[in-house]
Amino acid sequence: MAEEKYREETEDDWADDNEDTQKDKYLTFHLAKEDYGIEIRFVTEIIGIQRITEVPDMPDFLKGVINLRGKVIPVMDVRSRFHMEAREYDERTCIIVVNINNTSIGLVVDKVQEVVDIPESQVEAAPEKARGKRSRFLQGMGKVNDEVKILLNVEQLLYEEELAQLEEIAPAA
Repeated sequence: MAEEKYREETEDDWADDNEDTQKDKYLTFHLAKEDYGIEIRFVTEIIGIQRITEVPDMPDFLKGVINLRGKVIPVMDVRSRFHMEAREYDERTCIIVVNINNTSIGLVVDKVQEVVDIPESQVEAAPEKARGKRSRFLQGMGKVNDEVKILLNVEQLLYEEELAQLEEIAPAA
């Protein structure tokens, strides 16, 4: 009986610890001249750039799909999504596979950097755009030492209709 109670308490502690392991952790990456971060809890994996199959009738920022171990994954060029100047993919270009509402999506970035801790106390609100609105893509500005990382709201990178369009090409797992 005592052993069973200990096991339950230990499992509860482990569950609590497991929930906290991803809190305040961000995968940082470089895009154009800036450093960005996304919450690590959305990241499934990071892969090198590979052949992207174009899909007709998709928005320009959706470059197509890749075959990742037998699963079709739509791929978004984050530079294109943010209306940045295009550049050739190179050996540092990566695809960050994220999970948004049970749909896997690859995000093409210039290069992945590292996973960093950015406590809530070190995150400031995103600056306002014209007419007092904040960009839907921005979660905030994370302060790391003497640098600032632009923290993205992964769940807002696609509008609902765009996500629905992707789910038609690559149904959720």
